[in-house]
Amino acid sequence: MKLLLDTHIWLWYALGDAKLSSYLKTLISQEATELWISPISMWEVMILAEKKKITLLGEPAEWIEKSLAALTVMEAPLTGEIALLSRQIDLPHKDPADRFIAATALHYELPIATVDSHLVGAEWLQTIS
Repeated sequence: MKLLLDTHIWLWYALGDAKLSSYLKTLISQEATELWISPISMWEVMILAEKKKITLLGEPAEWIEKSLAALTVMEAPLTGEIALLSRQIDLPHKDPADRFIAATALHYELPIATVDSHLVGAEWLQTIS
């Protein structure tokens, strides 16, 4: 199975947060699961660290690099098509990160691991909670 990790799911898994469901924890840890991440999630983690909304061990960029290597994550490159799609999709809010992540999932035909109600509520988007 292929799975695009929403930013909060990646953080919860990497930081051992109890908010992550046992189902997602198991799914992410399985060797058969091919994990994907959007560069937008890396950008979001940097912003969260800069605003002191999360605490990471070491410098944020270094933490990101180590975390992604430990998870063996594939990067879902941003493209012009994804940028255009991010503005064409129907989401109830304007959060640019959510729009890019949802557009990335559509472009690469990946289900998103998320508990974000805005994404889970989008019937056109395949999500796993």
